[in-house]
Amino acid sequence: MQIGTRHAPLPTIMDADQKALWSGWLTRTVLPEWSGVGFDRGRRLYHERLTLSGEPLVLPASRLMVQARQISTFCRAALDGLHDASTQALMCVEEVERLYRHRDGQAGWIFSVAPDGSPVGTKRDLYAHAFILYAYGWAYRLSGNPHFLSVARQTVLELHEIFRAEHGGFLDEVPLTGQVRHQNPHMHLLEAFLVLFEVSGDSFYLDEATALVRLALDRLIQSGSGALLEDFVTDWRPSAPSGENRVEPGHLFEWSWLFGDYLRLNTAAKNAGVIGQAAEGLFAFGMRYGVMGSVVRDAILDDGRVLENATRIWPQTELCRLLICRNERPDILRGLSDHFFETFIPDQGSALWVDRFDASGKAAVSDVPASSLYHIYGAAREFC
Repeated sequence: MQIGTRHAPLPTIMDADQKALWSGWLTRTVLPEWSGVGFDRGRRLYHERLTLSGEPLVLPASRLMVQARQISTFCRAALDGLHDASTQALMCVEEVERLYRHRDGQAGWIFSVAPDGSPVGTKRDLYAHAFILYAYGWAYRLSGNPHFLSVARQTVLELHEIFRAEHGGFLDEVPLTGQVRHQNPHMHLLEAFLVLFEVSGDSFYLDEATALVRLALDRLIQSGSGALLEDFVTDWRPSAPSGENRVEPGHLFEWSWLFGDYLRLNTAAKNAGVIGQAAEGLFAFGMRYGVMGSVVRDAILDDGRVLENATRIWPQTELCRLLICRNERPDILRGLSDHFFETFIPDQGSALWVDRFDASGKAAVSDVPASSLYHIYGAAREFC
């Protein structure tokens, strides 16, 4: 699959009714609503959350990460020919750059701004930087504006300055508030670098992606189980004894997909076999221990025991995407898809979703977070 295009129909994995359901819900309901009521035209920013009745929530801060996720989603939707809110998305990029980049006179991007646009959180967050790079890659692909690539490259250089860390990888945040390091922001950095490499052809980004793939193989994935851990101490040793480390199945499926995308883009990778085996191992571990019937669990332990029986919407979408891209297990995909619309989407005529359920199966939310649209779109576009 090339960036900006969609998969050809895969009748062996997707039924026509599944395709129609996902495609219709996405294009006729979700994308129009979140680019409509979900966008604050006065502030030229996206709303972080809607109420359960679909009205914007006014919050004390708007995070960079959410703006970047929405920008990337609507850039992708325009490129895919599914919904054209491109003018809005590019307008938001301009405003986000003005409000968040170098706002306090320092390198990098601040964390959040108030409703009047003044800085609220000025810490530097690696996760947020990953997503702004991702957004700039998609904005460049959509617009062709070289300014977006210039800002992206400068941001990567600043990222190395701001988040520099020993033992490979990056610090999670600056100023640092804890000693635990996390895989998650590194995963999204890999995602961003792959997009930037494909849209620019600049090996600078492939080199960055390769370093993160190497980190994952050497440090993040257990050699025995093939599980990818969430939390580490400063030198990338697991934060807990073997059998007591947190593993999130949704992230296993994300990493498996990213390894595949890395191999697609780097056809000359010297360790392609090792990367492919790691991708298969992550998929196998996640399927064996992380899927309960037609639901992806929130968290398990590295020996496969259940840690959390609560469920969120995003891991379901990550497995849907991966199964479609692997073109296998139509039975699992059908169950996931049916459960998704029966549970997380109580009204298919609405653009809203239930983001989380507790272990007893009760909805554990009071609003609808915009941040989930990034995950939903990643899966839904594969059905279109």
